Amino acid sequence: MTLSPTTSLQETFAPRGRCFGCGPANEKGLRIRSFATEDSADAHVVCDFTPEPHHEAFENVLNGGIIGAVLDCHMNWTTIFHLMKKNGLDHAPCCVTADFKVVLKRPTPLGPVHVEARVVSSGEDRATIEATMTAGGKITAVGTGTFVAVKPDHPAYHRW
Repeated sequence: MTLSPTTSLQETFAPRGRCFGCGPANEKGLRIRSFATEDSADAHVVCDFTPEPHHEAFENVLNGGIIGAVLDCHMNWTTIFHLMKKNGLDHAPCCVTADFKVVLKRPTPLGPVHVEARVVSSGEDRATIEATMTAGGKITAVGTGTFVAVKPDHPAYHRW
């Protein structure tokens, strides 16, 4: 697989995805775009996102729920890419969040944010991910979570 510098993992592997955070087909969603830094299972996955004024918690500060959604979806796509590379898949396995935690380090200003995620550990069908959100060169939030590839009997299995 050749990675595209302009087409995100979501647009490549789930163009009809409707997820609020990462679905390219959700006109009212965040539509985050995740990109692997290299074509390997150990790649870091990065995301640049510019929130809009209606994402504010208060004057010029990004809402914590939006921060959580961005981190959750980005960590999920980090897992998807990792499992694809690790297991030699030519398609994106459908993964869901088993658990995640967000630590808000400081207020996140409403301008552009950058998220970088990496795999901490993984098994055959799951991975534990750490992600860091920065804004203006400062860490504003950190996320950790476990994400699992689901089987055909799971309601999310055919979501894309």
